[in-house]
Amino acid sequence: MSSPTSTASVQGVFAPDTTAHPRQRPAPHGVVPRLHIVTDTRGGRDPLDDVRGALSAGAGAIQVRDKHATDRALLDLTRRVLALAAPFGAWVLVDDRIDVAAVAGAHGAHLGADDLPVSDARRVLGAVPVLGATARTPDAARTATAAGATYLGVGPAFTTRTKDGLPDPLGPAGIAAVAAATALPVIAIGGVTPVHVPGLLAAGAHGVAVVTAISHAADAADATAAFLLALRQA
Repeated sequence: MSSPTSTASVQGVFAPDTTAHPRQRPAPHGVVPRLHIVTDTRGGRDPLDDVRGALSAGAGAIQVRDKHATDRALLDLTRRVLALAAPFGAWVLVDDRIDVAAVAGAHGAHLGADDLPVSDARRVLGAVPVLGATARTPDAARTATAAGATYLGVGPAFTTRTKDGLPDPLGPAGIAAVAAATALPVIAIGGVTPVHVPGLLAAGAHGVAVVTAISHAADAADATAAFLLALRQA
């Protein structure tokens, strides 16, 4: 009978591809980017033009999301985004898939409510990579904080059709309740526009993550700049 697989051996299997895109050491919690752009691949659209525009305008983090891609397609997309982000020093995180994040050499991953718990993901990835965690309640926020999350994604803040099966919008009051339960940066997501930014920051959010507001904009760079301006002025 073979011996159980150790955490060290699992980390070896998921060793990042450092030859193509060396992993940067994650920034401390205090400098978690305030604007996260989430790739929109719905309907088979190519998100790379949006990524280019967002990075050129100053977006600090790109979350690679494609829930229907094959493993190889998601890995390829992640590597392409890493290549675009490297000159700007922006974070690249992979939604849901810590294996793809590790193999690609991304800065980390964002774990959804039904993904691996943060504590188990940390056993695979170790302490270095960034791990965002979805938290929709104060209890979930406390659990993710204790388990070693880097930041919390909280939402849906407002009505959104980006994902199916989401709970009712939390609104600023729901964001505030989660933010009050953690010392981690809170990134509000779901139906967010620049108009919403002041209220979300007043509720305790550190920043916002956006999908449709960038992918459906006439110009991704201009839309990104509008969010960054709202974040600076709030």
